[in-house]
Amino acid sequence: MYDNIRKRGDEFGIKFGPRLLLSNSRMSLEASEYARDMGKYELFHERMFYTYFTESRDIGSLEALTESARFCGLDTDELLTALKERRYAHRLEESRKEAEKISLTGVPTFIINGKTEVVGAQQIAVFRDILRKKG
Repeated sequence: MYDNIRKRGDEFGIKFGPRLLLSNSRMSLEASEYARDMGKYELFHERMFYTYFTESRDIGSLEALTESARFCGLDTDELLTALKERRYAHRLEESRKEAEKISLTGVPTFIINGKTEVVGAQQIAVFRDILRKKG
């Protein structure tokens, strides 16, 4: 599976490091919601992917989260407070309920025009075919 991911990443200049661990991503998802409120979601999201997939670091650790937040110009003290208070836990629960409602079975999942789902990391040709049929 990881060989396939690495090959796909190579197509786009994305390097994947060795998979040494499976992180509990709950805190990083909550931290992403904090970044969203601070207007830095995309930057933080990209940084977390880099931290996990390229650097092979544990994105469930406070060290990796605060380093990534600092890199993105986020207030690390405020982030730690938000995580301690579980300020964004309700958003994750709402997302989980929505995913359950639409029978989401994998990540990533792309829903196009509210109907067609593309589940998993697919080649660009899959998306082109679907979009041509919709056009």
